[in-house]
Amino acid sequence: MKRTRKGRAGPPDSTVGDSGQSLEARVLAALAGSDRGPLKTKELARALTIPAGDYRSFRRLLAGLEKSGKIYRTKGHRYAVAAKLDLVTGSLSITRNGDGFIRPDDGGEDVFVPGQRLATAMVGDRVVARIERRPRGRSREGTVIRILDRARETLVGTFHRGPKFSYVTPLDVRLTRDVLVASDDDQGAQDGEVVVVRIVTYGDGRVSSVGSIERVLGSLSDPGVDVVAVAYGFGISLEFEPDVDSAAAAAAKSGSLDGGPDRVDRTDLLCFTIDPADAKDHDDALSLTEAPDGTVEVGVHIADVSHFVRRDTPVDIEAAARGTSVYLVDRTIPMLPAVLSNDVCSLRAGEARFAVSLFMTLDGEGRVTSRRYERTRIRCSRGLSYEEAQEVLDGVGSISPDVDGALRGLVERARLVRALRYARGALDFDLPEAKVVLDDEGLPIDIKRRERKESHRLVEDFMILANEVVANDLEARGLATLYRVHEPPTPERVEALAETLLDFGLKVSRRKALKPSDMQGLLTAVKGREEESLVSSLVLRSLKKARYHTENLGHFGLASEGYLHFTSPIRRYPDLIVHRVLTAAFVHGSAPPYRDAEDLVSTAEQCSVREQAAEEAERASVALKKVEFMERHLGDTFSGRVSGVAAFGFFVTLEEFFVDGLVHVSGLQDDFYHFRAKDHALVGERGGRRFRLGDRVEVQVARVDKEARQIDFQVVRKL
Repeated sequence: MKRTRKGRAGPPDSTVGDSGQSLEARVLAALAGSDRGPLKTKELARALTIPAGDYRSFRRLLAGLEKSGKIYRTKGHRYAVAAKLDLVTGSLSITRNGDGFIRPDDGGEDVFVPGQRLATAMVGDRVVARIERRPRGRSREGTVIRILDRARETLVGTFHRGPKFSYVTPLDVRLTRDVLVASDDDQGAQDGEVVVVRIVTYGDGRVSSVGSIERVLGSLSDPGVDVVAVAYGFGISLEFEPDVDSAAAAAAKSGSLDGGPDRVDRTDLLCFTIDPADAKDHDDALSLTEAPDGTVEVGVHIADVSHFVRRDTPVDIEAAARGTSVYLVDRTIPMLPAVLSNDVCSLRAGEARFAVSLFMTLDGEGRVTSRRYERTRIRCSRGLSYEEAQEVLDGVGSISPDVDGALRGLVERARLVRALRYARGALDFDLPEAKVVLDDEGLPIDIKRRERKESHRLVEDFMILANEVVANDLEARGLATLYRVHEPPTPERVEALAETLLDFGLKVSRRKALKPSDMQGLLTAVKGREEESLVSSLVLRSLKKARYHTENLGHFGLASEGYLHFTSPIRRYPDLIVHRVLTAAFVHGSAPPYRDAEDLVSTAEQCSVREQAAEEAERASVALKKVEFMERHLGDTFSGRVSGVAAFGFFVTLEEFFVDGLVHVSGLQDDFYHFRAKDHALVGERGGRRFRLGDRVEVQVARVDKEARQIDFQVVRKL
C-alpha cells in the first residue's frame, strides 16, 4: 500500500490574527471561554471576525477540528470543546477481560470504560467518551460515544469454516469479537489456518463485524508463521513497495557520490562503534581526544541519514508512515530499505561514511563546557560488540593500544556524566529483561537474563548527554522540532503507588509537585532487597509514557529540562527530523526546514502511535516464544513472585525464566477468594489465606495456549 502525506482541510493552522495566535488556537480559546454555551458556526465566525470571503474555508477548518476530536458538534449544529461537555478524547487500550481505558489526548487521568460500553471500538482506536461517573479514589468512568480514528483496517486470526458464513477469531486477546467472512470470500483458507482479514464493516453492539480474507499465512505451527502473524496484527509492513526500494537505491548511489556542502573530512579521527554482536545497522560511533589542560573532547558521530533521505520523497513518506524499526524476537523490520539501513548509512568499520558529529568538551567533573557540530566523513577503526568492549574495561581483553586507551578514557568520563545525571534525580530502572534464544528453525531453546554491562552504560550515557545538548541548543534558537517528553505522574497515580508501597515499609512524598528525586529515593531504598524488581515495576507503572511532542515539556524520568532523540536516525523517524533541523541551523546556516511547530503536530502523534505499536509487537513476539518454550515444561514446578492481582486471579513472574503466567481464581479450590483492591490481594473467605502482590509462591505449569499467548499456573505452595 502506497503512503501519502495527509493534507489539511481549510486555511493553514499558521494563519494568525492580531493576537499572534493561530486560527485553530483562537477557535479553541473562543469555545473554551464561551459563557453562552456551544456556538453556531456563524456566531463563532462573528466572534473571531472572520471575513465573508473566508467563511467557506473557516467551515472546513471547523470540520477538520471536529474530525480530529479537538471540538465537538452538539445537536443544533453548535460547537464546543470536549471539556465543556464532559467529554474526553483519547486512545483506547483494552484489558484481557474486555474492559477499556482511554488515555486522554490532554494528558489527564485515564478513563475506565466497561466492556459493554465500548460500542464497536477496538484497541488502539481514537475515541470520544462521555464521563458517566467519578468514583472516589478510582479512575473516571465513561461510555464511548464516537470513534474518531480506527487503529486497524485489518486483523489477524484463526479461520473457522462454516456452511454459509465462516468466521475469524482474532489472535489478539484484546479483540473479543469474531469477524464474519462470506464463504466465497475466503481465499481458499483451510479451517484452523491463520489469516489476515480486512474489515469491511465494523457492525454495532448487536451485529458482528464483516470482513474479507486478504492473505493466508498458514498454520500457526509452521516455522515463522507465528511471528509474521504478530507483525501483521500490529499493522507492520514486512516489505517495501517496489517504488520505495528503487528510490532508496537511487538515493544511496547519488548520495554516496556527493557529500554535499560543508562536509569535513575526519577520517583520521580514531572512532569506533559499540553494538550488539548481531547488529547490522550501526547508528552511532564515539571518539575521544584529550587536551593538555585536562579537558577532553568526546565525539558523538551519528549516521547522516538526512543526507540520503530528503523530505517528501517516496523513502521519506514511507519512513514517516512506519515511524520506527521493529525488533521482533527473530527478525528486524527496518524503517528504511536495507540499501540505506544496512549499507550506505550504517557506520561500518573500515569504510568511509557520512555522519553528523557533535563534539563536546568536558571538564574534570563531566560537565559540557563547549560544543560544536559538523557534517563529517569518518572511518570507524573497529566495530566492537558490547562483550568485546567489556573485556577491555575488565582488563581481560585487548583490541589495540589506542582503542583500549580510548575506551578506558570514555568510561571514566561516562561515570562522571552519569553521576551528574543521578545527582539531579534521574531514574535508573535496572529491571531484569528476558532474551529468548532461538535455534536455526526459530524454536525457543532457552530464556536468559539480558545483561546490562558497563559497556552498555558507557554508550547510553553519551547518547543521553548528546540528546540533551541538542535539545537545549534547538530550543535556545526557538526552532520547530520534535522533543521526547515525559511528564510527571498524576496525583491519582502517586496516591495509588503510595498506598501500595506502604506494605513494603516505603513512604512516597505526597507533595503536589513530585520530583524525580522522590522516585529515585524509592529505587535506592530497595536496592539489593528481595522486592527490588517488584518495587521498580510498580514505580515504572505509575509513570506516564514518554512520547513525542512539538513543545519541550521536559523529561521527568531523566530529570531533564530538555530532551529529544538525535542518536538513531536509521531506526527512528523523529531523529531524522532533528537532523534536518540541526544541520540547517548549526552547519549550513540555512532556513529552518519546518516553518513552525504546527508543521510537526501530526508527525509527533503518528510517531508516538507507531512507537507504541512497535513496542507491543516486540513484547507479543517474545511472549509467543515464551509460551512455546513453556510448552515443554508442562507439569514442572518453579518459584516465582506475585506481580499482579485482579478479581479473576493473580499473575506470577517466574524467577528463573522471567515468564509470566496466570493463576486463575477458579484454580484456588481450597476456599472462595475475594479481591481486595486496596490490599492488592486475593483473600480466602473462610480461612483468610492471602495471595498478595509481592508474595513468593511455588507454581506448576498447568496449561499453555499459543493462540491466546497465555500460560496458566497452579499454586503448589506459598514460600
